Amino acid sequence: MNNANVFTRSVKWFVRLIQPKNSLNRSVWGDLVLIFALLLFGTFSAYPMIFIINNAFKPFNEIFIFPPKLFVRNPTLDNFIDLINLMADSWIPITRYVFNTLFITIVGTVGHVILASMAAYPLAKHTFRGSEALNKIIVYSLMFNATVTAIPGYVIMSELGLVDTYWAIILPAFAFSLGLYLMKNFMVQIPTLYIESAFIDGASHYQIFWKIVMPLVKPAWLTLTILSFQTLWGATGGQYIYDESLKPLSFALGQIVGGGIGRTGVVAAVSLFMMVVPVIVFIISQSSIIQTMAHSGIKE
Repeated sequence: MNNANVFTRSVKWFVRLIQPKNSLNRSVWGDLVLIFALLLFGTFSAYPMIFIINNAFKPFNEIFIFPPKLFVRNPTLDNFIDLINLMADSWIPITRYVFNTLFITIVGTVGHVILASMAAYPLAKHTFRGSEALNKIIVYSLMFNATVTAIPGYVIMSELGLVDTYWAIILPAFAFSLGLYLMKNFMVQIPTLYIESAFIDGASHYQIFWKIVMPLVKPAWLTLTILSFQTLWGATGGQYIYDESLKPLSFALGQIVGGGIGRTGVVAAVSLFMMVVPVIVFIISQSSIIQTMAHSGIKE
């Protein structure tokens, strides 16, 4: 057996080993090219994450090496120790900052997903006067950047007496128009026959919404949960909250980051800390999203 045949058989064995059972009927070399392309793009996508993780464990002298090195040579925990010491010297305990962030993120995410879903249901499955105008307003609202609406948002929160409270961050998160747009587009794909059949069987609107519609649009609200969680986890609330005991963790860590070049190592530790929680949430949720999308072919 010559070397070419050995190589070809080895490639086929490797492709069969990593190829899903339900994959399309492609040639072995086509699968190999696809795998190589996915590995290539996956490497580019993972590069910033690998860099942040290694940077957090680099000693001070390695951080300023030029050209920068991807992997750490002499790993150390000094950056994290410095971060803990700086937070310990703060007037407010770090546990308070963590509680503020968790409260804002969890309440804002859950409320946004529920309200966006409930508002999207009538827009997607019912026709009423003004529904087309509402759909256009939702689409137009996606064009406005958060910076543009910062002053009107502050005026509204001030008139409601919510400045310097958690709700100054949470309430605007409830009205995030991207969530409503996403949920509405998913619910439009649900066959009306399902809803009509449920009505005939005596189900109410709330029963149809919770037991039929929401399970069918699981990929949408799981994706929306990840997007909302990431947005609120990094929110500083600096324009709304002035009481130090109510500020989120990202604001406190941002103050540390602004300490100058001497805190570059601490900045690397902060970057890793702020990244790891959203990544964990995504890893936990992504398997459900992919599995649900794979079985979400809804046909009349």
